[in-house]
Amino acid sequence: MTRRQWIAWAGIAHGADGWQPLFDGKSLAGWKETAFPRHGAVTVAEGRIVLGGGAPLTGVTFEGSFPKTNYEIRFEAMRVSGGDFFASLTFPVGAGFATFVLGGWGGDIIGVSSIDGWNASENETRNYFTFEDGKWYAIRVAVMPERIQCWIGAERVVNVGIAGRQITMRPGDIELSAPLGIASYNTTGAVRRIEYKTVSR
Repeated sequence: MTRRQWIAWAGIAHGADGWQPLFDGKSLAGWKETAFPRHGAVTVAEGRIVLGGGAPLTGVTFEGSFPKTNYEIRFEAMRVSGGDFFASLTFPVGAGFATFVLGGWGGDIIGVSSIDGWNASENETRNYFTFEDGKWYAIRVAVMPERIQCWIGAERVVNVGIAGRQITMRPGDIELSAPLGIASYNTTGAVRRIEYKTVSR
């Protein structure tokens, strides 16, 4: 199913500013529950997708077509309860995939896994961010052939050059999130207002 066909089928409109919705706010149309072993419940209510705490992973994976580069994706995410990542985004990067980890390794580490074989806790994108339960955070990721950038709110927390580097996912069940997915780890998270747009610059 093409992007245009999916949008028409899901009954949601193009944004006037180029942003296009990926979630209709009412159902998992266009998404599927990620086949993680022992995953928690995935529900849709009040305009959000709730990823119930799994043992350890719970997630959703997008089933439509999606760009491999020259795009931005944004959404809002909340940690409902738990102490690890609650809405980590797996996304295409050219021929590969990466994951923007939100609150991993005990709840406050962020970064991109993996770059040249090093995961987010080990490479130069490692950073710290204090997340509060019950608070919505605006997340945005921009992927260009030479660079990945990530924001939490207005703060750019990742700005890494990737030209000539190996971009891969951390080995393990999280690979089931590819090509585009959102996952929580032993934590209940919620996401809403998932949108993307293509860019050229």
